[in-house]
Amino acid sequence: MTAESRTSQLRTLIEKLYDRVPLYRSRMKALGVTPGDMKSPEDLSLFPFTVKQDLRDAYPYGLLACDRTELARLHASSGTTGKPTVVGYTRKDLDAWAGAVRDCMKTAGIRSDDIVQVAFGYGLFTGGLGIHDGAEALGATVIPASGGFSERQLLLMKDLGTTVIACTPSYALHLADLIEERGLKLNLRLGIFGAEPWSEELRRKIERRLGITAVDIYGLSEVMGPGVAIECPRHEGLHLQDDLFHAEIIDPETGTPLPEGEEGELVLTTLGKEGMPLLRYRTRDITRILPGRCSCGREGTRIARIRGRSDDMLIIRGVNVYPSQIETALGRVEGLSLHYLLEVSDRQGLKELTVCCEAAERLDGDGTALLAERSRQELLALLGVRVGFRLVGPGSLSRSEGKAVRIRNVA
Repeated sequence: MTAESRTSQLRTLIEKLYDRVPLYRSRMKALGVTPGDMKSPEDLSLFPFTVKQDLRDAYPYGLLACDRTELARLHASSGTTGKPTVVGYTRKDLDAWAGAVRDCMKTAGIRSDDIVQVAFGYGLFTGGLGIHDGAEALGATVIPASGGFSERQLLLMKDLGTTVIACTPSYALHLADLIEERGLKLNLRLGIFGAEPWSEELRRKIERRLGITAVDIYGLSEVMGPGVAIECPRHEGLHLQDDLFHAEIIDPETGTPLPEGEEGELVLTTLGKEGMPLLRYRTRDITRILPGRCSCGREGTRIARIRGRSDDMLIIRGVNVYPSQIETALGRVEGLSLHYLLEVSDRQGLKELTVCCEAAERLDGDGTALLAERSRQELLALLGVRVGFRLVGPGSLSRSEGKAVRIRNVA
């Protein structure tokens, strides 16, 4: 896409928001900018950010850029104040979303003859219906299994011949445990996993244990849902849906745009969305825009896999630590299962971290001590700071059937 056409898309969006959404109009006036100041993609940095709190403050319809009667569907995510974050879609928005997920599935290598089992939750959460509609648009056969009910998931996979599983990576690991316990032989060949950051080490473990190709899909309900970007089987970054989103990387502390290749916070602007378009939405996800072209030959923007969220970052004795870094370290230790939990406590105003992880199999006392020490050393080598470590037996930690809860605050 040329700079001129991208500028035109952005200016059209900004004009719409200025005319129809009071919050954006007031913020532009406060900054002293108007839609006419949008003369090149670089000028986007002149305009205001949108953050999740804006959606909560505008609950339920304050950010709509269309009449409420034009909405075909409403989705929502849970909110810390008790009120959910509501997102509205027109019929055109839903068609564009299904098309985006369809194109993502094609990029991942899913075909119309595949049987896609959707184990994301259905309902107000965007995961289940988003993947479902995209798979149907592709022409694949869809099993709307929804989340949880693991025994039923296995029954459906075996009896219906599932070839593609869509769920969170942590749930895929749980399913792998059950499949191995029962000695099941399945037809799975590919998995699309998202809704939480996950490491290359967890990818390799899932691929080896399930005998599949595992690809990362990215999305967030505020801007659409799943289908914002996805990996191809080359695993060289996630291909962004450039016709629907404009991506920036900013310094999460200062908000200053960063050059291509530098890591920072991903900011997304929606293009062509009717119901609730967003300008410069701060995702809080940490990544970078990758230079060059993927070896698959596709052009367009690619982002690195999400390393973590800026609001999930822990500061341990002055060192920034992301849960995904811990997962990477644990994945390098043979004998760990990658079912883990991070316990965070406060000691005299300083955060202390203890990593709890399951052993892959039951060990005697000497084996437990040796594996625990190897784990401590790997964590120290990767994080650069000493953290506590506790090795627990197989099956000791609760399993997630949706997004994994990785951090627990303890007294």
